[in-house]
Parts: sequence; C-alpha cells; structure tokens
Amino acid sequence: MNWSLILANQAARAIRRAPWNERDQIKAALLLLSDDPYSGDIKLLKGSHETFRRRVGNWRVLYELNRESKVIVVTAIKRRG
Repeated sequence: MNWSLILANQAARAIRRAPWNERDQIKAALLLLSDDPYSGDIKLLKGSHETFRRRVGNWRVLYELNRESKVIVVTAIKRRG
C-alpha cells in the first residue's frame, strides 16, 4: 500500500535549510508517511477534510491526501514555535 509522495517547493526548501540531524529525522518520517499516511502522530486540521499535520520532533509536516490516486502532497514543513 505505497503512496506516491510529492514535495512542494516550500517543503523541499525547508528540508534543505534544516540542520543535518533534523533533516535525517524529517526524511525518515517522509518515508514512513509514504508507507502509511495515517500512522504516527498525525492530526486532521480544522476546516479541512484532507489536510493533515504530522509531528516530527520540533518540526511539523503539513500534507494533503488524494485517496483516489493514492498521492500525498507535502505542502509545507515548518519549525514549531
């Protein structure tokens, strides 16, 4: 049940700018996300039917799901705080 993962430009830029140890943690979380987008510390955002937030240490991965085509679009990766 693998899903396709698409990174928005803003999300890819955030990964490149993150410290190397946190970058590895974010990349590992994205790999787990492509296996099962409903696992881990996720939360459905208010006012949305398909936008989720996943916590990865001090970072938040915001993503949208397209269940019909099994695509995950990572819209942003933001530092908490």
